[in-house]
Amino acid sequence: MSGSDPRIPVHLGPPPDGRFAVLREAGAPPTPPGAVAAADFAPLAHALGCTCCGGRPAAAIAFDRLFLARVKGTVPWFDAVLALPASAAGQAAIRQALAEDRATRARFRPA
Repeated sequence: MSGSDPRIPVHLGPPPDGRFAVLREAGAPPTPPGAVAAADFAPLAHALGCTCCGGRPAAAIAFDRLFLARVKGTVPWFDAVLALPASAAGQAAIRQALAEDRATRARFRPA
């Protein structure tokens, strides 16, 4: 991606430099030191349009929580997200949210 891309980069590797938040799948390793915010998710199979998430993937909803906390100032500002999947399904959920969920794609990008 271009250096002019304003979306927040999401890393699946080691913690990025600077202020970062963590997106954790339930059961992932503990949040590493230095994270200024965290949001957890559990890949769930909900019916399309369910009342709890409107059919959006759990990872996309967790990305929303991180973004809104950043914008509202309820957590310190962060410049990147470290994604910590605990399973292949969790990693797939993160990648799917980044590729297919409109709100997530508008705010975040793969690093």
